[in-house]
Amino acid sequence: MSKLADILLDPTLRPELLTACEGLVDAEVASKRGLASLPIKGGFKAVKAVSPAFIRQVVDALFDRFVEQLEPSYAQWIESGRSGSFGAHLQRHDLAVADALLAVTDQRARQSQMRSVKKVYDKLRPSAQGHVRAGVPRMGQVLDRYVK
Repeated sequence: MSKLADILLDPTLRPELLTACEGLVDAEVASKRGLASLPIKGGFKAVKAVSPAFIRQVVDALFDRFVEQLEPSYAQWIESGRSGSFGAHLQRHDLAVADALLAVTDQRARQSQMRSVKKVYDKLRPSAQGHVRAGVPRMGQVLDRYVK
């Protein structure tokens, strides 16, 4: 059985995937509405002010771990006979997917030496699971371009 890493960690695809993931983050933040969106949009703006390339750098740094965390979901999808798209499978298991991805970002935040980034992350973390779950459909659309 092939692994998700065999597909998504192909070095020739990495720049394209990073661009797609960066666009995913931008789109998710832009889609937030209401008062609850203010800390997210403010935090995002603050992080980008610190370093305009920060989001891409973080996606690049975390991408391999994200793929590793998605391997069990990919294996389940393969074992199910590839029922529906991989993105649809992720949506059906959005809570587990969100928790798996947040385990990666939580670890990264704990190890970060950038106090301003840690502060923003800690402020936003309590609502992160819901936001990541909301982003699973877009993430699935991105991954479906590569995973058939």
